[in-house]
Amino acid sequence: MDIFEQFTFKDDLQVRWVDLDPLGHVNNSIYIQYFELGRGKYMSASSTTWDWHKNMFLIANISCDYKKELKLTDRKPTVWVRTMRFGSKSFDLEYLICTEHEGQTILHAQGRSTQVMFDMKERKTILIPEWLKSEILAYEKAGSIAE
Repeated sequence: MDIFEQFTFKDDLQVRWVDLDPLGHVNNSIYIQYFELGRGKYMSASSTTWDWHKNMFLIANISCDYKKELKLTDRKPTVWVRTMRFGSKSFDLEYLICTEHEGQTILHAQGRSTQVMFDMKERKTILIPEWLKSEILAYEKAGSIAE
């Protein structure tokens, strides 16, 4: 199966001049910011009930594998996001940073993050709400999420 077939969500990115390092490609730390941009839009798209003022998670882990340099001149940069796994209190997201070239999708980076649900008032981890799990499962492709 093509890796891109597992993803429902993708969004356009804008590579900015400030994102570049002295070698002329996107600095490695910026990819994490691209993941963050995608994660925010993904949560709003995948869960209509999600409210950033009421629901919160913490990033417990995040990683990025760099595949091919991304430059300012690369065409149609996008971030792809999907839920890979649900635990009882945490869930894992997968990210792809891609561009288009001559009708082909070019993979520049692949990453993962683990989000842990958190109660801001009680200052402790909580179970993933059933409504959130249900909405994400309905949004994603059937069978694409491990539990």
